[in-house]
Amino acid sequence: MHAAYASDPDDSRGRLFKEDESTFRSCFQRDRDRIIHASAFRRLKHKTQVFIEHEGDYFRTRLTHSIEVAQVARTISGALGLNAELTEAVALAHDLGHTPFGHTGEDALSEAMAPYGGFDHNAQALRIVTALERHYARFDGLNLTWETLEGIAKHNGPVTGDLPWALAEYQARHDLELDTYASAEAQVAAISDDVAYNHHDLHDGLRAELFSTDELAELPILKGCFARVDEVYPGLNYYRRRHEALRRFFGVLVEDVIGVAQGNLAQIAPASVDDIRRAGFQIIRFSDPVFDDLKVIRAFLFERMYRAPTVVIMRQKVTQVVRDLFPFFMAHPENLPKQWRKDVEEAEGETALARIVSDYIAGMTDRFALQCHERFIGRETDFAQNS
Repeated sequence: MHAAYASDPDDSRGRLFKEDESTFRSCFQRDRDRIIHASAFRRLKHKTQVFIEHEGDYFRTRLTHSIEVAQVARTISGALGLNAELTEAVALAHDLGHTPFGHTGEDALSEAMAPYGGFDHNAQALRIVTALERHYARFDGLNLTWETLEGIAKHNGPVTGDLPWALAEYQARHDLELDTYASAEAQVAAISDDVAYNHHDLHDGLRAELFSTDELAELPILKGCFARVDEVYPGLNYYRRRHEALRRFFGVLVEDVIGVAQGNLAQIAPASVDDIRRAGFQIIRFSDPVFDDLKVIRAFLFERMYRAPTVVIMRQKVTQVVRDLFPFFMAHPENLPKQWRKDVEEAEGETALARIVSDYIAGMTDRFALQCHERFIGRETDFAQNS
């Protein structure tokens, strides 16, 4: 039984291109399924979070991260009486717009695109599901419901001021009401992203031996988690001990979000999903104490993981890959795949061409970007971990 403030598929604002409804799936279930079957979703398998894929098979990729986010989102959504299918759809789609090489690749592409309207991965996710997936007979994109598109566009809160060009372009033809907050389902997807990466970045950093278990055990929240594990399981071996502690850390974050959300919902007593949108603040969030503790943890990760010497070396190398590929394709668009050439022929001006090149590079996986660099730039990039 869904709460009164949950998104109801029967009351959906529908799709930009009208379609007959399924006899056995809700509109939000269809959205989720279309996202899972999208080419961009499959490519997340070979797009990485922090470590490039050549460093090992055990580190998270954008695909495994998205699945983890969706799992957390369904849990929180169920506890709050929300529509789990819509929550899951937004969670699975939230990283579709990421470039190869994580945020490093995004920074490099943003730099290259600065003269042409810039690059934003959230806006790119919307562009993928509304324009770049070209498989259906009647429309470009996936023709998702308004509610799913809203969640992709503004799950982190209202989007105001100067809009990223890709978002502004779509907003002009289909109003997503960017100046309000998103549904509770989309807000759950956003906080689930934070829960997932705060947990798995610690796990990946340990596996990469960028910091020790003892250092981790001194951090806020984690200190209590380790203490509880030692109390319940004295003498537990090294690997099981840290896994148990991180599992409890995961639980602390989820329980905190649910508790805060229940308090906020009780306070404003929303009678509809629009009451959530007009509440004036993010309903689904961490408590202030937990948020402050997470800032300490993120600062630790920034210093010890994201700016670790081996990671910095990788960042420099992959940045150069993107910096080389962008001007090459601008100068030689004939080297784009056949299905992109019609767009190039119809492009009017340098900015239009740059946006096509940006779409192409953003869609690359880590390994394909490296292969293109070797093929077109003429030098192989060495990614041995200790180079």
